[in-house]
Amino acid sequence: MKTFVCQSCGQPVFFENTHCTRCGAVLGFLPDQMRLSALVDAGDGIWAAAPPSPSSRARPPGFLGRLFRTRAPEPGPGATRHYRKCLNYAEHDVCNWMVPAESPARFCLACAPNRIVPNLGRPGNLEKWARIERGKRRLAYGLLRLGLSVETRHQNPEQGLAFDFLSSEDAPPDQPIMTGHASGLITINIDEADPALRERARLDMDERYRTLIGHFRHEIGHYYWDTLILDGGRLEDFRALFGNEQTDYGEALQRYYEAGPPADWQDRFITPYASAHPWEDWAETWAHYMHMVDTLETAGHFGIEVEWPLPDGSRAVSDPDFDPYDLKDFQLMIEHWLPLTYAINSLNRSMGQQDLYPFVLPQPAIDKMAYIHRTIRAAAKRS
Repeated sequence: MKTFVCQSCGQPVFFENTHCTRCGAVLGFLPDQMRLSALVDAGDGIWAAAPPSPSSRARPPGFLGRLFRTRAPEPGPGATRHYRKCLNYAEHDVCNWMVPAESPARFCLACAPNRIVPNLGRPGNLEKWARIERGKRRLAYGLLRLGLSVETRHQNPEQGLAFDFLSSEDAPPDQPIMTGHASGLITINIDEADPALRERARLDMDERYRTLIGHFRHEIGHYYWDTLILDGGRLEDFRALFGNEQTDYGEALQRYYEAGPPADWQDRFITPYASAHPWEDWAETWAHYMHMVDTLETAGHFGIEVEWPLPDGSRAVSDPDFDPYDLKDFQLMIEHWLPLTYAINSLNRSMGQQDLYPFVLPQPAIDKMAYIHRTIRAAAKRS
């Protein structure tokens, strides 16, 4: 994730912000420019990107100057383009993305795939939906940065991407709401937006990591298996690394939940659940690839460098000045990822928190991530 500043005053702002906490400017994310922008009200629900002020162009002195390296972008070809707020922004304040004013679309690129949203008549569901949408916008940001295309259910009624955000309270007692994917339809149980319930589920299922963004990145992996592997003619290469997906899926999951992962799973898989079936191995690996590139981009924008001890007693220093979303050399990403997570995990432990990235990457898992890297670059037509 990039870092952003308010064009009106130069205050650092976060991807999720709708207002600058310093000057109060209205903020909106412009997907066509991939930036969070202060907005100027042009009337009748139309907004324009604010031009950078002198204070937003200047680098803050001292420590902040080194920390917040992002500047408000200079006016460019699209700087005076006009926008409308996504309907979910204007009516419910659960989004902060903008739609080009000339577009007939009511929803932004991130909200367009929504098919069912939570029942807003139930207390607390608006807050849960807002948390869900925050995670989904980060997913959408990552897909745009990777150059991956998405077809919605409107564009492809049979296999297009759609999201259903459902609650057990609105379902029949004999029909539990399960988070999952089926032919482009991603269902999220909105209880996952309750931190206490999600943590209970994590402990009950003996998982090391369970977050909303993790769910989104995992389930979108299943969507892209359909579009990039099955429909993309890559089954032979996939099976060479991940195994035969024709193995009965239901039986494989039942065996996993009854007996657990194989004893040597840590030598071959990125997580225990990845060992359940080749489809889950792909989705887990895909999610971790998205975790890696987004976190590396964030670290790079904050200028984080990590020294790493080498076996010969010397120390290597990671260089954050690269774009992990457009990097050809996957091995270089791994070389930066391992020391970064080692350092951040150590910081978390200093605060008594669990590891940010509580995983060890065996070489077979790294090889699978490299394959996903190549597949994404081929799909995005990057050399």
